[in-house]
Amino acid sequence: MHIIKSIADAKALEGIEVGVSDWLVIDQDRINRFAEATNDFQWIHVDEDRASNELPGGKTISHGYLTLSLIPSMTADFIHVENLTRAINFGSNKVRFYAAVQVDARVRTRVVVKEARKRGGALHLLSEITVDVEGERKPACVAETIGIYFFAEQVSEQAACASS
Repeated sequence: MHIIKSIADAKALEGIEVGVSDWLVIDQDRINRFAEATNDFQWIHVDEDRASNELPGGKTISHGYLTLSLIPSMTADFIHVENLTRAINFGSNKVRFYAAVQVDARVRTRVVVKEARKRGGALHLLSEITVDVEGERKPACVAETIGIYFFAEQVSEQAACASS
């Protein structure tokens, strides 16, 4: 785990792979629960019988957005920001789905910090996350994400400025 206490600490991580997660199995139960949560019941995800006859490999595949949604939990232990008052998922600049994740496949994430900068009194961290599928040449997903981190001293400085 990488500890960030300041913007300078974060800048020192630019260009560095900061973590590789453990493998996670994408089973049919997880796919079905995601379908239920998002109301996306396309047969390629949930109809095992039809998939066995019509899909390459004969298996259902994960929703691309399920793969994307696993990124925060799979990368949570890579960086720890000290004196953190709050963190905000600011979104993604780019997301690409390069390979399907078949049911019962194992995936893992790798994160490279692309850019760290101070903006609006907070740390903006731009990262490239790759979701690998075990045994596959192409990654399932590559996403460029932005996180915003507010340090405790920044919040108290903002409060002091607001009360002046």
